[in-house]
Amino acid sequence: MDVRAFDFDLPPELIAQEPASDRGAARLLCLDRETGATSHAAVTSLPERLTPGDLVVVNDTRVFPARLLGRRVPSGGAVECLLVNRLHPTGLDDVRWEALMHPGQKLREGAEVIFEGSAAQPTLHGEVLERRFHGRRVIRLWTGDGSPVDDAVDAIGHVPLPPYIKRADRPDDRDRYQTVFARARGSVAAPTAGLHFSRALVEALGDRGVEMARITLHVGYGTFQPVRTERVEDHRLEPERYEIGETAAAAINRALDGGRRVIAVGTTTTRTLEAVAGAHGGRIVAGEGATDLFIFPGFEFRVIRGLLTNFHLPRSSLLMLVSAFAGREHVLQAYREAVERGYRFYSYGDAMLVL
Repeated sequence: MDVRAFDFDLPPELIAQEPASDRGAARLLCLDRETGATSHAAVTSLPERLTPGDLVVVNDTRVFPARLLGRRVPSGGAVECLLVNRLHPTGLDDVRWEALMHPGQKLREGAEVIFEGSAAQPTLHGEVLERRFHGRRVIRLWTGDGSPVDDAVDAIGHVPLPPYIKRADRPDDRDRYQTVFARARGSVAAPTAGLHFSRALVEALGDRGVEMARITLHVGYGTFQPVRTERVEDHRLEPERYEIGETAAAAINRALDGGRRVIAVGTTTTRTLEAVAGAHGGRIVAGEGATDLFIFPGFEFRVIRGLLTNFHLPRSSLLMLVSAFAGREHVLQAYREAVERGYRFYSYGDAMLVL
């Protein structure tokens, strides 16, 4: 399948640069995956769009401030570092990350960098240990006072807003680029469909008789990774870590056994559920692991029967996943309608409910 089949025209002014005024204030395009029929509402109407007994599954990963700004030692030249994949998750003495670093041509093996916050914050030191493909580096991090590296990153790091948000991050992004479900630290990007949920919306879903389960998939840099191949089938996703607890697994299996709908909030939730079910005969098994599952048209869904998602980039793996679930023509027609009606796109944008 040609990647160009997933292209569409999007005016740049529809790319949301700011979140909605309040969680739940976004618009909601509802798409019938069988007929392609659409309707328009607000995210606050989600409870009435669902049925008592439906199970909504969300991703409770927590975004950490993975973007570090600093300088080279001793030249003082500016350095930007995006932590992508932790290579040694235990031990304070040797914390290593795979990272995207700029300017890459000047950051060879042995290069030293320093990241500083305010006077009251710890100083973070780094040494480039290895050069990798696509501008990546392996960097060793430590603090000047021996305090935990994670604490220093949380104190001085910046929220890693997606590259299509053309502004610097602000302190309020630390809250708004985080879902109300956020628990497990580990993502460099938010599971953006979950950003629409407020505490009031969660309560309203419960009052409606809609059940909720939480799983974890730590979103990696691959969420921004463009599809560079000409054929869809040739694209590959980077592995991302997931965890499903016993309670969530039991709730999802009960819903499946009872013929109740499982509604995934976001593509990250979808991939996790379908990857685990695909490896275990259609069942959800508690545990930890990693998945590189790439879902595109022709995929057979075993778990989800509904999807709440944001509007995605042209030619992206995320758009291909939604097209696999609802049909490419239905999805692209819905996107054209969203553009005509001025919906806001991407991470801080509006939402689409596919049932």
